[in-house]
Parts: sequence; structure tokens; C-alpha cells
Amino acid sequence: MDKFVIEGPTPLKGTIPISGSKNAALPLMATAILGDSPTTITNVPKLRDVYTFNNVIRVTGTHVDFNEEEATLTIDPKHLSHLEAPYELVRKMRASFYMLGALVGKFGQAKVSLPGGCAWGPRPVDLHLDGMREMGVDIELDQGYVIASAPKQMKGGTFKLEPSSVGATINLVLASVLRAEEFTIKNAAREPDAVLLCETLSEMGANIEGIGTDTLTIRGVDSLSGIEVRNASDRIETGTFMIAAAMHPESDVTITNADVDDLGHFPETFRKTGVDMTIEDSTIHIKAPDTINPTSIKTKVYPGFPTDLQAQWSTMMTQAEGSCSVTDTIYDDRFSYVPEVTRLGADMDVEQNTVHIKGKTPLKGASVMSTDLRASVSLVLAGMVAKGTTDVLRIYHLDRGYEDLEQKLRNVGANIKRVDQDA
Repeated sequence: MDKFVIEGPTPLKGTIPISGSKNAALPLMATAILGDSPTTITNVPKLRDVYTFNNVIRVTGTHVDFNEEEATLTIDPKHLSHLEAPYELVRKMRASFYMLGALVGKFGQAKVSLPGGCAWGPRPVDLHLDGMREMGVDIELDQGYVIASAPKQMKGGTFKLEPSSVGATINLVLASVLRAEEFTIKNAAREPDAVLLCETLSEMGANIEGIGTDTLTIRGVDSLSGIEVRNASDRIETGTFMIAAAMHPESDVTITNADVDDLGHFPETFRKTGVDMTIEDSTIHIKAPDTINPTSIKTKVYPGFPTDLQAQWSTMMTQAEGSCSVTDTIYDDRFSYVPEVTRLGADMDVEQNTVHIKGKTPLKGASVMSTDLRASVSLVLAGMVAKGTTDVLRIYHLDRGYEDLEQKLRNVGANIKRVDQDA
């Protein structure tokens, strides 16, 4: 098992290219199963979750070819015959559960393990299952598996997501585009990942009305064709590096290959910190402020502040001149990073779904450990402004969602290296 060893504090200066989005790529991979011919996805990142989902798809008999050098993934469902996603793979990440919608949509049958993923918070799949039942899918649970069956054509109906859910929106769309006479999803997710999925399916021949709104109406079609589609750039990676660039007063960073329109309201919130930021097309240039303004936020569904950036934002606020609070309205208990950043010297206090932060506090290096992807990267950000040596343990979480993280940071001046944790 590896760890990061970080020597700080280090300003960041140079250019960071943004990789393809994990959260957008995985639904596109599931979408490819619905086609009658191969689909090629470009701008695909080399991440553990992508490799895992490749293997989940291969189990079904689907041919998967990942050209890592060209960041291109081709999926050919011609020989798909095994309608199961097994526990030993699905347990590794929640997005494997998209196989339920894809297999039900294509074949009307599926056996899919209940999912795993980051070890924080209850994220039940009830919305996925209830929506499919409303659509006309017969659902049974058997020893940790979802057993689903559906007729060739389902009448459909209307289902309201309460709360709105990206994962449930994606699964319900996948299940309905080939099989439901007419199915309407209310309070559907408007996140870029869900929008790209629907746009891609439309290009393949699906009939989806209301793309980009919170009401989607799907009318089933007889077949879909494979296409070539560009995966989005990772908006969470973009936001993470924007925050990293702001945390040291001498930093001057240019971020390239960003899908700026996918950032929602984040840039205008980010400006409130006092950062000097210019945006031109897919390039974001950031000069860190001499003093970070304390800026309270509340996470919201897109286009509001992303829950996947709240740990990074809270860490940045430890270096702001004054007090603020960060509230997560999406998940109540996504604060596993707080005790670890506190070990480095931060003054943070969690009260229900809010962390109260008093800054500015000098951070000093120590060994820290995290339990999920975004918590892990927040500890890396803290380590780069902490004085001395910080060891970030269990970085396999980072390998699930950040491509070449240490190399990208080294290229802009960070003193970070990957070593064997047990050496």
C-alpha cells in the first residue's frame, strides 16, 4: 500500500492540464452497452474506477478496448450474453450499479450486486429501485443481489426523485430508453454528467425530452446505434486545482483543458476568496491572493456548490483570515477529513452537517489518513501548505478519481512523492 510524502510549504507555479471526468465517463460506458454497434469514448482518464468498470462490463461478454496512450475506450456489446454484475467487482465502486439500468434496458433482465464505494454515509439505492418499479420493472432482492426483469415494452409512468439524485437519474434513463412506452422523471438531476448521458443517448437515437431541465420524458425506441463521443473534462479535478492554486500566497497557476461551463456557480463563489482569476475558453489562470477572505458556503445540487468540493474548500478556509462555516446539505456526514486536518493544526469543529472553521492557523506536518476520495485530496492540499513533512496514508482512494495527481503537482512545484507505506 502506498502513501504520499509531502514537504511543505510549497507555492505552485506552472500549468496543470485537466483529465477526463471519472463521473461522466462511467455512465457513458454503461450507455455503450445499449447500442447495436461499437461506441468509442475519447478523453477517458486512467483511473482505478475506469479499470474496475471495464472489468465489470467484460464479465458480460462485452469487448472492451482501452487505448491508454490515446485516452480512448471502445466498447462493443455484440457478444454481450451474461446478464450479471458480480459482488466482487461491484463492491469496489457504486457506479457499477449502472449495470442494472443498462442490462434491464437492453435485455429486460439483470442480476446486479448491491454497490460499494467510498466508506462514508448511507447512500441507499431505494430511489433507483422504486423508480424502476414505477416504470414496470419487477425487482427482487436475493442475498445482496438485485434481480430485475421487465417486459419487452413497459407502459412507464411518472416518478419523482426525492431528493434529486445523479445516480438514480442515470439508471432510470438507461432502463427506459429502449423499453418504456413513456416514462417521466421529475426532479431529475441537472448535473453535467447526467446531461452528457442524455445528449449521448439522443445522438445514438434515443427519444429524450427536457434534457438539461429537472423533468425528463423518455419514449422508448426500437434500437440505438454506437457513436463516438468525447467524455467531459473533470469539473471536480478543475475545482480541486483551483483551490490548490489559491492556498499559497505565491502561487500562480494556469489550468488547461477545463470544461468551464460545467463548473456551475463555483467560479463566482471562488472569486469571493480574493483570488485573481481570468477565464478564457478552456483555460483558467489563477494568482493566489495575499490574504484569503473567509467565505462560507452550503453545498447544493448543480449548478450550486458541489458536495465533492466541500472538503477541499474547508481545507482552504483554514488559511483564510477569519472564521467561516461549510455546510453540506447533500450528505450529513461527509467530514471524515476534519480530525485529520485538525491533526495538522487546523481549528475546525463539526456540528451536525456543518464544519465551523477558524483561520488563519499555521499547519504543521504529521501523518494523516482518510477514508474517501475527496477527503484524501483535501489532506494533500493541507500538506502542501503545512510546514515540514506530511504523510498521507491510504492514497488508493486518490487513484480512483485523480489521474497522475502527484506528477501534475510535481510539475508545478510541489514536493510530493509516492512511497511504499510499509517500507
